[in-house]
Amino acid sequence: MSTVLVIDAACDLPPGFIDDRNIKLLPIAIRVDDQTYTDVKDAQKLTDFYAQDRLGRNHDAESIPYSSEEIERLFLDELVTEYDFALVQTVSRKRSPIYDNATKASHAILRSYHDVREAAGRDGNFGMRVMNSGTLFCGQGVLAAFTSDMIERGKAKNEILKLADAMRQRIYAYLVAPDVYYIRERARKKGDESVGMLTALVAKSLDIVPILSARGDDTFPVAKGRGFDASVDRLLRYAIRQLEHGLLTPYVVVSIAGDLSGLESHEGFKALQSTAASKGVTVLSCVMGLTGGLNVGPGSICVAFAAEDHEFDG
Repeated sequence: MSTVLVIDAACDLPPGFIDDRNIKLLPIAIRVDDQTYTDVKDAQKLTDFYAQDRLGRNHDAESIPYSSEEIERLFLDELVTEYDFALVQTVSRKRSPIYDNATKASHAILRSYHDVREAAGRDGNFGMRVMNSGTLFCGQGVLAAFTSDMIERGKAKNEILKLADAMRQRIYAYLVAPDVYYIRERARKKGDESVGMLTALVAKSLDIVPILSARGDDTFPVAKGRGFDASVDRLLRYAIRQLEHGLLTPYVVVSIAGDLSGLESHEGFKALQSTAASKGVTVLSCVMGLTGGLNVGPGSICVAFAAEDHEFDG
């Protein structure tokens, strides 16, 4: 049985990794003022987009994920004739309708794929499952990298599902954003009041920058620092300690909503790479997708890995 992993464009992974593993993408469109852009994980295009400051607070912007009809069409046109099973992993269902859209599409796909496969001369049934990652951005990347490893090793469908479901509950994703007020304003436009006005204003006025955790379909602060760089360095030091304790997958995923050189400017990132290399762990660094950049702001940095249950000790 041939299995394919499908992710949405909110998932942060290097384009080369996605291509090498033959991971398929559900694109997400971003409307900025009167123009629409599509995130197809092209690193240079993403870098140029951030460099042009198209996601600043002075722009009206929103993300436009694939509808259930668009997902259905993608599967019937491209996937049901090439694969026997598809696992779709989405950004947290509390932060996007992609999970619900994909679930709705799956019902239609499973009702109508037979004729498409028969016309293409492919025998047998097609199956699919939609999995809510419960996390965001780099957290999705860790889960996808782990799942693609299982597919590469030829694991059976049921084992892949069981292992991926267990792993998604062990993923720790963290985010540091330069401007908490930006996050608050973007969330408010979507009717999300999880970032209060007072918290945002205090953080802005005192230059207090929180470290946010995205886990279990929830987003919450775990620590804070005086200034963006201090919070990033605190997060990276914490990630290094977790590396030294031992991770559950051989990956740490790091993304930035901007040029990758912004990561290299942090000594903690270089130390993270060095420690990872000594532990046989791969650091997958990439430019943050447009959906992430839109919601958390240019310059934001995300770090994720999988580990045993623990509290943030940064």
